[in-house]
Amino acid sequence: MKRHFDEDLAQLKERLLRMGGSVERMIHLSAKDLFARTEADRAELEKLEREVNDLQIVIDDRALKLIALRQPMATDLRFLFMASRISSDLERIADQAINIIETTHHLIAGGPPLVPLVDLPLMAEICQEMLREALDGFVRQDASMARKVLEMDDKVDACKRRIFDEMLAMMESDQKTIRRGLCIVLISRNLERIGDHATNIAEEVIYMVEARDVRHHHGEGAAPGAPAE
Repeated sequence: MKRHFDEDLAQLKERLLRMGGSVERMIHLSAKDLFARTEADRAELEKLEREVNDLQIVIDDRALKLIALRQPMATDLRFLFMASRISSDLERIADQAINIIETTHHLIAGGPPLVPLVDLPLMAEICQEMLREALDGFVRQDASMARKVLEMDDKVDACKRRIFDEMLAMMESDQKTIRRGLCIVLISRNLERIGDHATNIAEEVIYMVEARDVRHHHGEGAAPGAPAE
């Protein structure tokens, strides 16, 4: 029975990683089209979104069944709860990638590009790195990698604030830039949400590895959490 349960856990982990790979690809494609000002990859993005949605349903269903039928304890139970929550965050990141490509459509239709943006490409790069580090931490069960993601979230927030201030100043000085400026602000918000969901995944990794809940306690040192095994 234990061998079959371990095989079920391994299969669930493989599905999560496949889902994570699809989501990483979606972020890459949406960012590429954004900065190239095209929608060349929209069909692939929509196909990947369907795959992500299907995987979320399968992962949630399997995790619940394993909890109900196997009644796992300690580390295995944390992993199953975490699997369902990570799949939810991955699905929401996929939604943000779709939002970016949809806003890119309106950005292109609004006219020529605005002044060169430094912070938006930087923001996209950091968000991709955050998700990659969070998933690597999950694979390696490495809480230190997950903690790096928590630190990077502050950089994403700082980029978003700078973009908002820059676009606000531009829109106030030239009303013709309002539509495109709002598109840039919306995309920065999408990227910030991607960073937030990557942070959630990193927090789940820390909880799985250390039985420690670090939500809302990033800057407070040791956070209160579940008792160690």
